[in-house]
Amino acid sequence: MTSTDRTSPEEVLHDVGLRSTAPRRTVLEVVADHPHVTAAGLAELLGTAGHRMSRQSLYNVLEDLTRTGLLRSIQPTGSAPRYETAVAGDHHHLVCRGCGTVVDVPCAVGTSPCLTPAQAPGFPVLDRAEVTWWGLCTDCSAPSGTSPATAPHPASDSWRTP
Repeated sequence: MTSTDRTSPEEVLHDVGLRSTAPRRTVLEVVADHPHVTAAGLAELLGTAGHRMSRQSLYNVLEDLTRTGLLRSIQPTGSAPRYETAVAGDHHHLVCRGCGTVVDVPCAVGTSPCLTPAQAPGFPVLDRAEVTWWGLCTDCSAPSGTSPATAPHPASDSWRTP
């Protein structure tokens, strides 16, 4: 399910063999509207919207949705896992070293996986590649004049996970 997909949460849950529960439907809808959200960010969004659930319940829902392929989990270096509904096809990510913003980047060439290793010993089937590019977004690079070479590394103390 992507943010442009018109299939209802009930249908996609049923299609993967999960019961259509209110927490699962709500999480799918919120993640579709807020791609690359962390579990903590998701808990805050759910609470603000009046959909309170325990952290354990939230993690159980995220596990179910990720395991069945309805959500994709990515974890840029130094960040908590982030969730998105863009699970079909290859795409990669850009991450801002300043504010932690994550955006999707479509595959530039080829078919899945859009990067092919020179060797893949013991792996006769390759179906996906993940690439993360690091830099500074327009907002973070314009005001301060910081270049990517002088920006904090994501593993440093100044890394933020919005």
